[in-house]
Amino acid sequence: MDFADRHVVITGASTGIGRATADRVHAAGGKVTLIARSAGKLAAACEELGGRAAWVAADAGNKAQLIAALDEAVAVNGPVDGLFLNAGTGGSFAPVSEYPDEVFDAVMAVNLKGPFWAIAHVLPQMAARGKGAILVTGSLASERGMANNVGYVASKHAVLGLSRAVALEGGPQGVRCNCVIPGFIETPMLDALPPDAWETMAARVPQRRTGKSRELAEVAAFLLSDAASHVTGQALAVDGGVLGTLEV
Repeated sequence: MDFADRHVVITGASTGIGRATADRVHAAGGKVTLIARSAGKLAAACEELGGRAAWVAADAGNKAQLIAALDEAVAVNGPVDGLFLNAGTGGSFAPVSEYPDEVFDAVMAVNLKGPFWAIAHVLPQMAARGKGAILVTGSLASERGMANNVGYVASKHAVLGLSRAVALEGGPQGVRCNCVIPGFIETPMLDALPPDAWETMAARVPQRRTGKSRELAEVAAFLLSDAASHVTGQALAVDGGVLGTLEV
C-alpha cells in the first residue's frame, strides 16, 4: 500500500486502533492528522511519528469541535483523501429500563453523531475532487445483540447503516465508504477488564486468541488505500472468526 501524497484523518487516534492505523499509514508515506481529546497523548504520538504527522485536540462527540478540527486538518495537511472515524465510547451497563438518558445521548453523540457530522462535512469536499475513502469503526455489536448495553449496541448497529448509505451516495462521485468490525481487540477500552474476562473472550474466538491493534490497522489501511478501489459498502470483520460462528 502506498499513501504517498495522501492525507488521512483519524479520530480516536491517540491510542489503540486509531494510533496503530496512523502508524501504518505514515509508514507507507502518508500524511496523517490525529484527532482525539488528549492533547498530551496526541503530541507524544506525533513526536514519535515525525514529519507528515499533525494533531488536533477535539471531542468527537462535540459537533463544533469536530468540524473545527477537520478544517484545521485541511489547513495543515491539505485535502482529506482518507477519513477514518474511529472514536468511540462503550457507555455503561444497565437493563434497558434503567439505562440513563444522559448516557444514551453521550454514546450516540460520539459513536453515531460524530461520524455523521464528519461525513456530512467532508463528503462534499471528496465528491468535488472525485475521490476519497471513508471508514467507520463498527463492532461485533453492529451485527449481534448484547444485553444490558443498549446505547452501545444501538449506536454500532446505526454506524453500519450509516456507512452503507454513504457508500451508495458517494459511489457515483468516486467516494468509497466501509465499516470495519473489530472483534476482541486489545485496546485501552478493553484493558480495564480483569484477566479472567480476557481468557473468556479468547476461548470464544475460533483462533483461540484476542487480536492486536496492528492487525486491525492493516485492514483499516487497506480499506483507506487504492488497493481497495472496488470495495465499498462493506462490513469487514477483523475478529478471528467470531462472527462466522454461533459463539458470540
